[in-house]
Amino acid sequence: MPDKHIDFKVDYAKLKIFDEHNVKDIKYPLVLSVPHKGAVFPEEFLANSQCSIAELRSNEDSFVDELVEAASNEGIPMIAMNIARSFVDVNRDKIELDPTMFYNHPHANETNIGGRRCRVGLGVIHRITAKNHNIYNGLLDYDEVTERLAQVYDTYHKKLQQLIDKVIKKFGFCMVLDCHSMPSEICSLMQDTNKIDFCLGTLFEQSCPAEMHDIFKKSLEDSGYNISDNCPYSGAYITFNYCQPRKGIYTMQMEINRGLYMNERVYKKNDAFSKLSQDICQAILALGNFLLDFKK
Repeated sequence: MPDKHIDFKVDYAKLKIFDEHNVKDIKYPLVLSVPHKGAVFPEEFLANSQCSIAELRSNEDSFVDELVEAASNEGIPMIAMNIARSFVDVNRDKIELDPTMFYNHPHANETNIGGRRCRVGLGVIHRITAKNHNIYNGLLDYDEVTERLAQVYDTYHKKLQQLIDKVIKKFGFCMVLDCHSMPSEICSLMQDTNKIDFCLGTLFEQSCPAEMHDIFKKSLEDSGYNISDNCPYSGAYITFNYCQPRKGIYTMQMEINRGLYMNERVYKKNDAFSKLSQDICQAILALGNFLLDFKK
């Protein structure tokens, strides 16, 4: 990477970090998290990126909050990130930070920090796009990125934890459904016969009781969808970090094939969007009603 130093400061007062829905009238022991739907780019970031907005959006979970919004409106709290994933990825651990991206990282010579996603450029601060192009043409200021994490990452997770705590206070336990989408190309490659419509990640049956997974999966299958368990995604940071079964906190990651509801090239909904949304919300409410009778 070039030795050029990239210095900028973001005016976070201009940004609405997340949207929240139905956080007061809670009727189910369930929280919806949508961490990757954000399409808001700080102008200062865009001025210092060498990629187009279209490419920066290539790993975005477009419209996922809208797909599940009707279920939220029935009494399920939801938090949805507004800020683009390519600026800060809130579904990564903070330690997944590549020190070689910075000209002033305090531990630039250490190679044992971060993780696999960090090493391939997709840590908490992305180095590359989904098309494997470098986002920056120089080295970042570590202090600026520290501020990113404080203003965006911490803000999202603080609110998510507050919602979980609120649900636990009312019901004694909580299920977090982390909602994502996946490229249709991956879904077609993973199986020889039918493409994958949904992937449900439970950390290989560790993040929630099988009954919770099964009721959700059955509802989707009854609507005619092909479901894969834990492949290609078993659950990322939110699914892992918030999973505390002994404390009555369960998690599951839902991945939706983007080809079911949108044109991935131009980021536009297709004619099947409404029907898919109805089916997903039906499955979420089936899970919610099951949880009302669940004893942890």
